[in-house]
Amino acid sequence: MKRVAVARLWFEGNSFCPRLTTLADFQAREWHDAASAEAFYRGSGTEMGALCAWKTQHAQTIQTDILRCAAAPPGGPLAAGVFSLIVDDIVEGLQILAQPPDGVYLSLHGAMVAQDCANPDLELVKRVRGAVGPDCPIAISVDLHANLDPALAELVQIIVGYKTYPHIDMDATATRTLQLLHATMAGHITPVSSIVSAQMILPSHKMTTNAEPMAGLEKLAAQLVQSGEALDASPLGGFAYADSAHTSAGVAICLDARRHADLNTARQYAARLGAQLVVEMQRRQQAFIPQLPTAALGLNQALNYLSQYPQGCVAVLDPADNPLSGGAGDTTGLLQTLLDLQLDLPTVFAFFYDPELVTQASSVGVGGQFTAQLGGRFTSAYGTTVSLVVQVELLTDGHFINDGPMEQGLACNIGPSVVLRSVRQPDLRIIVSSSCQSPNDMAWCRLHQIDLSRVRLFCVKAKNHFRAAFAPQLLAIIDVDAPGPAMLNFSALPYEHIQHDFLSRQFFCD
Repeated sequence: MKRVAVARLWFEGNSFCPRLTTLADFQAREWHDAASAEAFYRGSGTEMGALCAWKTQHAQTIQTDILRCAAAPPGGPLAAGVFSLIVDDIVEGLQILAQPPDGVYLSLHGAMVAQDCANPDLELVKRVRGAVGPDCPIAISVDLHANLDPALAELVQIIVGYKTYPHIDMDATATRTLQLLHATMAGHITPVSSIVSAQMILPSHKMTTNAEPMAGLEKLAAQLVQSGEALDASPLGGFAYADSAHTSAGVAICLDARRHADLNTARQYAARLGAQLVVEMQRRQQAFIPQLPTAALGLNQALNYLSQYPQGCVAVLDPADNPLSGGAGDTTGLLQTLLDLQLDLPTVFAFFYDPELVTQASSVGVGGQFTAQLGGRFTSAYGTTVSLVVQVELLTDGHFINDGPMEQGLACNIGPSVVLRSVRQPDLRIIVSSSCQSPNDMAWCRLHQIDLSRVRLFCVKAKNHFRAAFAPQLLAIIDVDAPGPAMLNFSALPYEHIQHDFLSRQFFCD
């Protein structure tokens, strides 16, 4: 019986988020081992949900050993010690297995940032490779927004990235990765991989894979697989807010070396295929640049749109503080602009991350009033605190199960949360939660008793993942650009590892 070891360390780091990511953030979202993983993940549309199904399917022929599975919401860099603690846990799990594994599957994001490690994804794989030796095949799945160091391809045989954004193919990505790993262990293929950097820092606003420019790149990549030239081809848009020496869009190619004279020839061919896709990505560079209105202009566009329809809701998104881009749930630019308009139409603002404020609202109780200090807790660089007299309308325990399509069936816990209603503008409700997680699922609305058919304006700290569940429920979605750790203007952010002249050659410098 073959043995496969599985571990997960999924984290996307924003170097400009003013709040560090701690071990508690992992423990609150995903912190599992062999004893708890299957009960948590089984049936979910995630990488580990697919792993559970694959484990059952191959139970008679493959022993699957689940090691540490950890994931935290995107956020600021991992606090000192967190990365090494999790990696040590994974490596120790490999070392104490009854028998060495015949293959390893790692579920990664690919844009990890840590206070005490310059290249954490690469370091993790190095540690795993050191534990299993040079001959054990390692397969990794990564996010479409991974920043992959090309050196990573020298350590693993198989790299498979998400092909959709919003990411509704997490489970399909893991299934494909595991299929390739299984075929490798069975001796049917000899995979090699290559990573080619595009040397471009791209915003992700226009990376949705159902429209250009990304749709065309995905089609070209799929043709390489359909033709048999590659086992997998993954265009990677990169994550611009992870400030590291290898931050860039790029391409990962995995192919079967048996189709070539030797391993070196296969690697060279994989690099050539990746370079061809990179050229296509570079040719589309300008098409990735969005033109976003300010918060004031965006809200006015929403109001003009609503004036044409007696019913229905328009969403105004603030991607600069989107938690899934590493936002802190703390910026106030959009809220202050909204308050200045003094609107008299049903409006929901989602959200602020403030556990202390939730506790304060809980002590006041439903129906009670108090003066809330909203936002600006971590820094005033992205907007100062807004003082607002509010009434507590609803308290929740923060638990729900995603409807999907993204992460369908995954149990979520945003911690205790509260719905506050403005006393001066009673049509305005504001959500505050005890963890910094994007409101990207309709189950989140049900938790907070938000009926979008009765809401006209929905202001949300979110970006493209929001569209997967909410686009069918809305008249329109308007993105705006406001100050925040994931703002559109890269040259306004304090990069240290990416030189300003490089940013200037992109498209955001004055």
